Amino acid sequence: MRKILIVDDEINIGLLLSKFLTRNSFSVSTATSGVSAMEYLAKESYDLVLCDYRLEDTDGKEMLIKIKESYPGTGVIIITGYSDIKLAVELIKLGAYDYITKPLYPDEILNTINKAIDTQTALNENRAETPAEAPKQKGSKQIYNQTDNFVAGQSTASKELLKQIQLVAPTAYSVILTGESGTGKESVAMAIHLNSPRKNNPFVAMDCGSLTKELAGSEFFGHEKGSFTGALYTKIGHFEMANGGTLFLDEVGNLSYEIQAALLRTVQERKIKRIGSTKEIDLDVRIIVATNENLTNAIQKGRFREDLYHRFNEFSIALPPLSQRGRDIMVFANTFLEVANHELSRNVQGFSEEVEECFLTYNWPGNVRELKNVVRRATLLTETQEIQLKALPLEISTYAKASAMESSISRTEKPRDLKNAALEAEYEAILKVLREVNFNKTKAAKILNIDRKTLYNKMRAINLET
Repeated sequence: MRKILIVDDEINIGLLLSKFLTRNSFSVSTATSGVSAMEYLAKESYDLVLCDYRLEDTDGKEMLIKIKESYPGTGVIIITGYSDIKLAVELIKLGAYDYITKPLYPDEILNTINKAIDTQTALNENRAETPAEAPKQKGSKQIYNQTDNFVAGQSTASKELLKQIQLVAPTAYSVILTGESGTGKESVAMAIHLNSPRKNNPFVAMDCGSLTKELAGSEFFGHEKGSFTGALYTKIGHFEMANGGTLFLDEVGNLSYEIQAALLRTVQERKIKRIGSTKEIDLDVRIIVATNENLTNAIQKGRFREDLYHRFNEFSIALPPLSQRGRDIMVFANTFLEVANHELSRNVQGFSEEVEECFLTYNWPGNVRELKNVVRRATLLTETQEIQLKALPLEISTYAKASAMESSISRTEKPRDLKNAALEAEYEAILKVLREVNFNKTKAAKILNIDRKTLYNKMRAINLET
């Protein structure tokens, strides 16, 4: 369980934050002064400190400096009741992950906390790696990523991905990352950042898929207090937050054409103005964007600006789906198991042979993200030394069973009589369709043009009940 220390001399605020974060599966401690906070930190380690800027015995800046000097592996977010842009930038340069102005919004602060912990975890992994400790990988520097915490594997696809990361990381090139959903594009973006000259500066991730047209300008460029209805405080935009570091724009293909035009000006001029301000801010930001759609097709359909695409596309990396990474699936699975053991205070040692076979057979439509979730769930359900087949979601174990059956049918000598040949062809068709739709029986029945009851009966006939 991830541990957070709240430091705020307003007891009610500390209590409310503590209850909210506890409900969201965090282990929370609260301190009402700088002195007591440092005592907490001396006794046990925390993933993150949420610190109010104004305390009775010190301030957030001094606390940040002390924490980063004594406990560099702990992330820090500063909370304040007033806005000061110069101070915010200074705090981020001193090592704070973010600077949040009250009032606090639950979804916003939860998202910021999760990203802060993920970022700090990646930085800790990168900092802890030494030649003596690092896993051997013939002639290649190990690359750790942000959210999944795995080392690039040994498959041909993984080696090629690693090679491209190592090639582009030291440069200032903008990068487009393409690939299916869940392949780890944000992780690769973080790996590029951590292996670049900007690694000690901010890495700021932004989900463009959830942006509305009305909010986009404020999120990208920030705004001044009172610049529009509802602008109750000055806000730093993502470009300014990432200044000196890397800005990662996920699902960039979802941006409206108008926002793309504003982005193009920023990328060309390397300057921004916060909404409601006349002052220009110089930018030194590396931009990495990600998409799971074909942007060249979007350009042809008039949904994406070709000039912006070429600004982003100084270098591109196509991420392979997990199903193309061979035995690296088990490298990732074992890494996720270590993380899950730590999170859940378990001591599961590995996977049974049947589970490993399932993992290597399954097509993983959700890619790395799906594998991580499956391993976490299985670790929670496992009370023995090894994760067994029964701990896996039914669609995965059934998929593997169907694959084995399909393989067995293909190796079996073909029947000569028409009745058995027809049955075998029917079974092959059922298995093929079930695998294509990941055992969604409603979809399978529709494609096969039979009702669900008939499909269930035919699945029972070939010992494929789910």
